[in-house]
Amino acid sequence: MKKAVVLLYILLGVVTFSCGQKENQTAYKSPKGYNFREPEKHNMPEDLLEISGIAFNNFDTKTVYAIQDEEGRLFYGRITAPKFQKTKFGKHGDYEDIAICNDQVIVLKSNGKLYMFPLSGIHESEAADVHELADLLPMGEYESLFANASTKKVYVLCKNCADEKTTQSSTGYVFDMQTDGSLKPAGNFKIEVSQIHQFVDDKKIKFRPSAMAYNPRTKEWYIVSSVNKLLVVADDSFKVTAVYPLNPRTFRQPEGIAFDQKGTLFISNEGDEFSRGNILEFKYLSSQK
Repeated sequence: MKKAVVLLYILLGVVTFSCGQKENQTAYKSPKGYNFREPEKHNMPEDLLEISGIAFNNFDTKTVYAIQDEEGRLFYGRITAPKFQKTKFGKHGDYEDIAICNDQVIVLKSNGKLYMFPLSGIHESEAADVHELADLLPMGEYESLFANASTKKVYVLCKNCADEKTTQSSTGYVFDMQTDGSLKPAGNFKIEVSQIHQFVDDKKIKFRPSAMAYNPRTKEWYIVSSVNKLLVVADDSFKVTAVYPLNPRTFRQPEGIAFDQKGTLFISNEGDEFSRGNILEFKYLSSQK
């Protein structure tokens, strides 16, 4: 009798454990067309432990361009390469995101300063013709930058700005890139936090975006918030249409996002004392319902 009872407890324990595993695996949903449970992980070189922004030139994934948030250096190479090449463009500082437009590299610093230099000059130890743009954005903290090469528009989204309440909205700024490479203000947009409330339980959430990119396959904006562990999806007009909580086991510290022309999604994660920085790759599954 005792053996039967022990066996019963063991079986119940196995069933409970199996159900718990299944629940953990399905607790986090994926955006339509993607499977966040099965990423292809690309570990980054040691000097990209604190990888922040990532970008491709014209959606071409042969070369990934990346920055990390301590050194004023641009890193570039094949996403599978054990070591990246690099060029210096600025002093030590808190650099958060990168974009490429019209053969110009644009780097966003957390204080809102932008650094621009020609892509053609990155093969030297120091980038040539670097321009610092200090007065385009209001005071605040910034981490999200995207450039649309086809429209020549550059987008910057504020993480925490003094002139707004982050419980209500996050303001974005749009610029037109001129033929001479300069940026001309072309309006702004907002991510309304009240729209995020429709998809999450926390009605007092302070939305703090850390990266943004435009999905050319679905014509949607994907906005990552590392602090909130959220992926926010918005339409062409920045109206929020979906919100996905991110599994911290997969997305340790998501700080960068990019797409290729087919809709393949890339999200970069900072590393820590136990693991390397990485870029997670998610194929677009057109047949997924």
